[in-house]
Amino acid sequence: MPIYCRGVRGAISADANTKEAIVAATRELLEAIVEANGIDPADIGSVFLTATPDLNAEFPAQAARQMGWDDAALLCAQEIAVPGATPGLVRVLIHWNTPKAQADIRHIYLKGAQALRPDRLSVQAP
Repeated sequence: MPIYCRGVRGAISADANTKEAIVAATRELLEAIVEANGIDPADIGSVFLTATPDLNAEFPAQAARQMGWDDAALLCAQEIAVPGATPGLVRVLIHWNTPKAQADIRHIYLKGAQALRPDRLSVQAP
């Protein structure tokens, strides 16, 4: 069975601009993505995490490290400060090596990030 590199997307709102809130939100998002897709962290090639400009108290990647994702390449960046964009969000793009078809990937949007992709709410984690 061939293995493909698939992108898995998600986003979540953080409750505050604190280390604890950013890490907790990011961890909740990553755990939901892993559960919804059956991801084994050993199959993750890289993870790109972003935060809106108002979230600068911690790197979201800290949550992945705390979860034991020590072998995956992690990168954090700041989202573009688009006027009127939703504040307080952490976004993620996971590059996952899997035999799953693109259509079978479940992208997860939680809390205040649900407004970003209302088309994805039907495939949200339970």
